[in-house]
Amino acid sequence: MSTLVLELRQGDMMVVNGAPIRFRNRTRIELAAKARFLFGKQIMPPEAATTPARRIYFALQTAYIGTDKERADGLQAARRLIGDFQQATTSALAREMLRQALTLAESDDCYQALKLARRVMRHEEEVLGLAPVATTRSPGRAESEGRTTLTLGAG
Repeated sequence: MSTLVLELRQGDMMVVNGAPIRFRNRTRIELAAKARFLFGKQIMPPEAATTPARRIYFALQTAYIGTDKERADGLQAARRLIGDFQQATTSALAREMLRQALTLAESDDCYQALKLARRVMRHEEEVLGLAPVATTRSPGRAESEGRTTLTLGAG
């Protein structure tokens, strides 16, 4: 069976299949089935979605870990935001990454879509001279073969 073991510290936050979980003490959990989850600094709070690329990330995040209704709304918002961004940007690379991100999200692979959205966010931060937003780790997935252990810092 495929499992993913996560070690989380007191105060860490995790969202699993739309349910937010805050850890009251240091813990080690094992996910033994495929799950949609983000943890720690990967989770972008709504108030951090202050730029076009960050709003795209937040919409894709919602499409990935939200409830069924939120996921549909998140994907719809991502389509609109990506279209707007693609029309406004002069970067062919950003347009292509967002095209790929939307294709992935529409095929229910929001994990990969979020990775691309983070790259576009980093590009936007460099162009605009902004401080990075706290979404630095890759989204977790509980579908790897064998046993993997991740240790997470407070996020």
